[in-house]
Formats: sequence, C-alpha cells, structure tokens
Amino acid sequence: MKSKQKNKKVRSKQTDDKPAIKENNLESRRLFLQKLWKGLGVLVSLEFVAVIFGFLFSGKSSENEFKPKQLIEAGNVDSFNPGTVTPFRGGRFYLARLADGGFMALSIRCTHLGCSINWEDDKKRFVCPCHASAFLINGEVQNPPAPKALDYYPIIIESGKVKVDVGIRLERNRFNKDQVAYL
Repeated sequence: MKSKQKNKKVRSKQTDDKPAIKENNLESRRLFLQKLWKGLGVLVSLEFVAVIFGFLFSGKSSENEFKPKQLIEAGNVDSFNPGTVTPFRGGRFYLARLADGGFMALSIRCTHLGCSINWEDDKKRFVCPCHASAFLINGEVQNPPAPKALDYYPIIIESGKVKVDVGIRLERNRFNKDQVAYL
C-alpha cells in the first residue's frame, strides 16, 4: 500500500507541477513579446528621428550654390549675331543673343506643361506646340497659358567664349535685365 500511496503522491506532484510550468512558459512568452514590442518601438522611433534630421539638414551648402556643374561651351562670342537664337538640343537650351548684345540661355521646356518649345525665326518668338504659348526672345511670356517666363541657365563668358552651366536651371516669373550675361 505504501508504494501505491507514493505513486499517487508522485502523480499528484507531477500534475501540480504542469500548470506551474505552463504559467512560467506563458509569463516568459509575455515577457519576450513585451520586450520585442518595446525594442521595435525604440527602433521605429530612432528611424523616425533619423528621417526628421535627414529632412532638416539635407540642404545644399551655400558654398556650392554658384559653382559650375555642367559647363557646355557654346562657341565664340563673335559667332552669334545680335537678335539671333541658336538651338542646343543636346544641352536642353536655346542660346539667345539679344539686340543689345547680351546673352541668355533659355530652357527648351514650356513653363505651362513642359512641352518642348520651338523658335520661329520669321516671327522672332518661341512657340509651344502643345497649347500655343508664345515667348519673346528674352523668354518673357507673350501669349498665355504659360504662367511665367522661360527658365534660364547661368552663362559664363571667358576669353571670348560663351559657356552655359546646364547643371543649374533658374526659375523666374518675369524677365529682368540682371538675367542677361554681357561681355
């Protein structure tokens, strides 16, 4: 009889221990999941802070602002007559020599919807084939729906050569005499 009682005690201890093991397992799973969620929360917070800092401090430094990036040599100053426009399709611009001798490098993209404009030499104006916007030789809007003047590129004149920086496209609302490059 004693052996049967011992077996019963052993069995009862085993059955009593099983729920305790399950509770410990359950608690350890909970603890693991809590730590996992906290870790993921910290990771997401760090990523969010990194994105915010990247956005706030991603601006270009002011010292690189006016340095030439992609210079295209258009030619000698003397090879462009006043009042003429020369297309540079590969460079994405028209080089206009104004009547007063100044130079402007105008974007070939219309400011309305971005269509490629064409120069009409007989009418001395740029025309957009998409919506009939027209621009004067200096890029000023002559006929809407274009909302503003053509964008332009900075020009550098060195040693009698005209160079256009196609790496910097400058937007503008209207024509201004300061946008013209003179010899």
